[in-house]
Amino acid sequence: QVQLVESGGGLVQAGGSLRLSCVASGSVFSINAMGWYRQAPGKQRELVAAFTSGGRTNYADSVKGRFTIFRSNAKNTVYLQMNSLKPEDTGVYYCRYGTSDYWGQGTQVTVSS
Repeated sequence: QVQLVESGGGLVQAGGSLRLSCVASGSVFSINAMGWYRQAPGKQRELVAAFTSGGRTNYADSVKGRFTIFRSNAKNTVYLQMNSLKPEDTGVYYCRYGTSDYWGQGTQVTVSS
């Protein structure tokens, strides 16, 4: 079992920044392939940013240049730095353990215009 706990969401004005954190615990082998996803109201969950098994990072086109995923292996924590936020970034943000069925509970991000 893997437990994932996100934090850092909130309400921010357009152009602002937020940093999300996801702490992994339990039977965690490696956080080197974790990722962030989001789900906007009425839409499907989509990939935002993730580490790939090849050691690279993968970003949705809509966030490239604005969001950065990084991690602390010592803390079993993956972060998502979100800059220049837009109203369309609003949604619930989830972290995921690799491509498994382990997801966090989500943290709400709301960007006002």
